[in-house]
Amino acid sequence: MKQYVVIGCGRFGSSVAKTLYELGNDVLAIDRNEEIVQEISEYVTHAVQADVMDENVLKELGIRNFDVVIVSIGSDLEASILATLIAKELGVKVVIAKAQSELHGKVLSKIGADKVIFPERDMGVRVGHNLVSSNILDFIELSPDFSIVEITAIPEWENKTLKELKLPTNYGINIMAVKSGNYINVSPYADDKILEGDILVVIGNTEDIKKLEKSSGE
Repeated sequence: MKQYVVIGCGRFGSSVAKTLYELGNDVLAIDRNEEIVQEISEYVTHAVQADVMDENVLKELGIRNFDVVIVSIGSDLEASILATLIAKELGVKVVIAKAQSELHGKVLSKIGADKVIFPERDMGVRVGHNLVSSNILDFIELSPDFSIVEITAIPEWENKTLKELKLPTNYGINIMAVKSGNYINVSPYADDKILEGDILVVIGNTEDIKKLEKSSGE
């Protein structure tokens, strides 16, 4: 079991936090919005309302003792940059930061983010790195244990709903988004059907994803 901190619990952050917790990890979720904190509290180990731009607050929460900090703050670039900077200064070994733009990403890298990810762009644009004999299109490694992956729907998934597929049970993965043509559904429902050619953005244990890669390449 590893310990993760997720700072900023919007759509992306809450999806990552819930999945890491469901997969058996210790997850501290931090957001400045009390309503969001209440919503996510039952899906993670601890949820705290806090101002992440205050170094003393993050120090008191003991984030230096966690294995990975994921800064997934949405549109507040200043808060994103400061939270990343503070986490590194407090001695967090691995800080993964979500970027809104290339420039934002460059700043995050320069102040010490170990990995910068672009989830909105990754939802549909990064499909060029197709791996040989595989439906896996792209990896975003959150840690050695967990990854976010783009995968083309395999034939046995086609024309079935997410409820029917039971992907968390059968494959150990959770759906974050589904891309059908030019439309990206970032909040798929259980009754949504997977169609031929759909691209799924999933998060899961790296070992489970490797098994999925093998089965999809056969």
